[in-house]
Amino acid sequence: MATVLSVSGSPSASSRTGRLLRHLDQRLAVQGHEVIPLDVRTIPAEALLGADFRHPAIVEATELFARADGVIVGTPVYKASYSGVLKALLDLLPQYALTGKTVLPLATGGSTAHVLAIDYALRPVLNSMGAAHIVQGWFTLDKDITAHEDGSITVAPTATEALTHVVDQFSAALGRTPYLAAAS
Repeated sequence: MATVLSVSGSPSASSRTGRLLRHLDQRLAVQGHEVIPLDVRTIPAEALLGADFRHPAIVEATELFARADGVIVGTPVYKASYSGVLKALLDLLPQYALTGKTVLPLATGGSTAHVLAIDYALRPVLNSMGAAHIVQGWFTLDKDITAHEDGSITVAPTATEALTHVVDQFSAALGRTPYLAAAS
């Protein structure tokens, strides 16, 4: 089927955002997609903050975006926007890095006051990067994600239902998105 790049924009190794993405990755893999996880926090800070386009980790991340048919972008919401490490990576990618791609934006946060961060902060950036189709995203409250010591999570039933719906929509859209050559 399709190759999916699953990008966690959380700066924390134990974040609910990252764990939620890896949980959703499993659903996509069962559906036959090749899923490649990318935790932005693992990219060296000097490469991200120094805007080192030639750093091997930035080159590799750029190649992963180019290879993917679809991209999931997950971020915790800080101050009503996506994370700074995610912004640093997106700033280093080519202007049209998402051309021809189906994109699923996801966010986590502590309050429903941040629920619109996907539509007002993240979606415009993804659109400006040339995404062919940005499917309905989803905001999950931190309280709906229970992290366990073994690294697994439990997601509240109502959140599970909604996430299953948006992930399945994303999966279905991957099969319908026409290939568009990346802009030069």
